[in-house]
This record gives sequence, C-alpha cells and structure tokens, in this order.
Amino acid sequence: MAKDLTISYLLDFYGQMLTEKQLEVTEFYYNDDLSLAEIAAHCNISRQGVRDSIKRAEAQLLEYEEKLGLAKRFAQMQAGLDEIIKCAQDISIYNDKFYGSSEVEKRTVRICEIASKLND
Repeated sequence: MAKDLTISYLLDFYGQMLTEKQLEVTEFYYNDDLSLAEIAAHCNISRQGVRDSIKRAEAQLLEYEEKLGLAKRFAQMQAGLDEIIKCAQDISIYNDKFYGSSEVEKRTVRICEIASKLND
C-alpha cells in the first residue's frame, strides 16, 4: 500500500471526525510509520482489518476535504499571507530607495508582523 502524504495532512484537519479506531490506525500508519503488521499486533486485529480501516479512513478524509475544502483553503490563505509579506517588503525597499517616508516604513513593518502571526 503506497502512502499518500496528503492523508497525513488531512488527518490534521479532519482526524477527529473519524471513528476512534480509524483515527488510531491511520495515525499509526501515516504519522508513526508503523507497518500494517505492527499496527495489527498493537491493536489486536488482523492485518486485513487494519488495511480496511485505513482505506475507509482515507476515503472519508478525502470526502471531507472535497465537501469542506478546509485544507485547500488553509493552503490558499498561507500562500496569500506569504504574498502579502513579500509585497510589503517590496514596498518598504521601494520606499527606502525613493521616498524615505517613516510612515510608509512603519505601516509595512506592521503589515509584515500581522501577516507573519496569521501565517504561523
């Protein structure tokens, strides 16, 4: 079974919506990098039971993302904040080069601070 690291990312957003057992085995598989046999031994279920549980969890996580789009929206917001920071830095450089306005500098620094906090 090939690992799709997207699932690990989606677990952060939607993991609590899975059953307790699905969450446990999926986290063991994706986040702790345990084999199906190791998970089966730990959870006292068959290897096939582990595989089936993981497959159901993967399908549910992908469905949640398709319907809700939280992970996609989060990535878009991070990219937007990165762009805001870059634009503010460019404005600051341009200001230093041509105008030297302390007010523009103060505002661009503040924009970068706010965007960085939101991007953490």
